[in-house]
Amino acid sequence: MTMNQNAAPAGGQVLDAAHLEARLDRLRGALDECPTEIPASLSIPAREHLDEVAERLALGVDHTVVALFGGTGSGKSSLFNALTSLQFADVGARRPTTARATACTWGDDAEALLDFLEVADDRRIRRESLLDAADQDAFAGLVLLDVPDYDSVSTEHALQVDRLVPLADILVWVVDPQKYADAVLHEGYLRGLGARQEDMLVLVNQVDTLPAGGTEALLEDVRALLAADGLHDVQVLPVSAVRGDNLAAVHELFLERVSRESNAARTASAQLDAIAMRLRPAVAARAVATQPELADAAVTTLVHACGAQAVADSVRTGLARTFPRALARPAPPARDAVASVQTTWLRRTTEGLPGAWLRSVENAVATPETLAAQTAEAVGSVQLPRHRTPVIELAWWGGALAALIGVVWAVVSLVHGQAFVPGLLAPLAVAGIGLVAAVGALLARRSRARREAEEYARAVRARLVSVVSRGLTRPADGVLVRHRMLRQALELPR
Repeated sequence: MTMNQNAAPAGGQVLDAAHLEARLDRLRGALDECPTEIPASLSIPAREHLDEVAERLALGVDHTVVALFGGTGSGKSSLFNALTSLQFADVGARRPTTARATACTWGDDAEALLDFLEVADDRRIRRESLLDAADQDAFAGLVLLDVPDYDSVSTEHALQVDRLVPLADILVWVVDPQKYADAVLHEGYLRGLGARQEDMLVLVNQVDTLPAGGTEALLEDVRALLAADGLHDVQVLPVSAVRGDNLAAVHELFLERVSRESNAARTASAQLDAIAMRLRPAVAARAVATQPELADAAVTTLVHACGAQAVADSVRTGLARTFPRALARPAPPARDAVASVQTTWLRRTTEGLPGAWLRSVENAVATPETLAAQTAEAVGSVQLPRHRTPVIELAWWGGALAALIGVVWAVVSLVHGQAFVPGLLAPLAVAGIGLVAAVGALLARRSRARREAEEYARAVRARLVSVVSRGLTRPADGVLVRHRMLRQALELPR
């Protein structure tokens, strides 16, 4: 198994500095917009790590940093010298542990990058500065680090290791036949690096000290330990800094990675992925938005809570009567009823939101008291219709009177012996016209009553739609837009 040579970012995106800086800006902007919803325990480390990524991107993405990590006595510094063909790193009896990071660079000047990595000036060397490096041109852009021992008793050494692990593009773990199962290595580092398997390499050094046939058994043990750490795709190579075993293969792996486009950009992208992953507990597992049907349900409940539906019904029946009764009047809604509306709307709208976001929505929307007052004001401002329309009432009473006159006239005519035409034509015509006018007026009155009731109901509903929008939907949207912005910055599905 070899290092993944075709790795690409999710979605096939090209990892250039502009893309990474835009993503960095989105994450920073989301953190700025959500100061109370993201816990400080998540936001403070995230900002620190984003600053590190920004600083790294400011140095450009044209170098590939390969870091050799190892414990005391693993031969890491000897391996560094063998890979660079230089005797620059302190080894053996001169210094039993690596106290300071050492760097060898190929190609363009990497001084700014080495400053960022905190490599001291006297611990830097450029491969071309000492030798005719025409055969080293393919390695241009490579920065090889010899890192302090991860198991050193010095806290300062451990801090250097912890700082360089996330900054290196390729993590090379150098182990020896005696300490390859060291708990400090496996529990302190390897088990937490499952997301970076394609950027890792384990070199089993000092295989020249093993008896014949011992190398394969050792490699099997190392691979089993890595599998237990969840690292199934990490390549393991036996090497010897003394005899040169597999050093050419290591060079080839480095050359392959240096030849890739923007190794540093991939590392920065991986860091941004890790930051986004750590921030995910601060957002809901799914997109959350206000729902129009919930607002409609809230409006309907408020209509009934203030008696507006009963008022509309009284308008419909009262205006249709010949002798009208007083119309019903709306009443201020009960506080408990409005509180139930608000609670139900909040519960269904914020379902799945983390607690901090739920509190932000609750703080943003109107309280039950405010919602009740606004409801009463909105409904009370809708005018009730007039009881009568003069034209319709004139037509009704005039028609009824004409019909009555026509009937009386016809009866009188019959009493005086005018039983047939033409004596009955006039009274019947008057009665017919009066009846038509009365029936038409009755239908018009009922139509008006229905129309006025519908108009009143529409006006009340429109006012309450505004109340719900102003008190619930719009304030919640203001919070949920920020939640959506954070999810987008974390590149979660919309």
